[in-house]
Amino acid sequence: MKDDLINAIAELDEEKTLQLVREKVKNGETPLEIVEQCRLGVEKVGQRYSEDMYYLSDLVMSEEILRGVMEILEPYFSVPGFKNGVKVVIGTIEDDIHDLGKNIVISLLRSEGFEVYDLGVDVKPEEFVQKINETDTGIVGVSVVLTFSISYVKKLVRLLHETGLRDKVKVIIGGYPVNEMIREYTGADYFQTDAKKAVKLIKRIAGLEK
Repeated sequence: MKDDLINAIAELDEEKTLQLVREKVKNGETPLEIVEQCRLGVEKVGQRYSEDMYYLSDLVMSEEILRGVMEILEPYFSVPGFKNGVKVVIGTIEDDIHDLGKNIVISLLRSEGFEVYDLGVDVKPEEFVQKINETDTGIVGVSVVLTFSISYVKKLVRLLHETGLRDKVKVIIGGYPVNEMIREYTGADYFQTDAKKAVKLIKRIAGLEK
């Protein structure tokens, strides 16, 4: 049943969640199918938080559980030796430590042959610029979940202009609060809140998909 994993995450049952993930992998379910079930479980956690049934600590717990899930699934996303020649720099912006969505996107990109440079969390705009220079990439993904960190994305785009890199780099932002209005405010080129759609977008930008 698909609901068993969804409900285990919604109930913040870490032990049961990880057990179910291992069983589902063994039974042939794909990483994408499992990630989608996890996403639905996290949605339930978010809904309960918005209804004051859960606390902030419960949201943090759900991220910890999902981090364990991704550690189990990571080897099944990988395609050893397959590279498409495209480099992508990704990180969570300054003062934000959420990385669940970022990590899912990274796993999916690597399974498609992208060379991904994961900067981690709480990444200063200057660090993004430094890594862009080092890797000579044309694609940057910025994760932002906390609304007060959005101004740092705007700063990153400004720094790209100041350093002469802006015309060479496509900036994609993602995260719960991101929408078209946020994209316009920050000056980013694209936004996406769905991991699978984000990968399709990046493939399109890279010229790998129409």
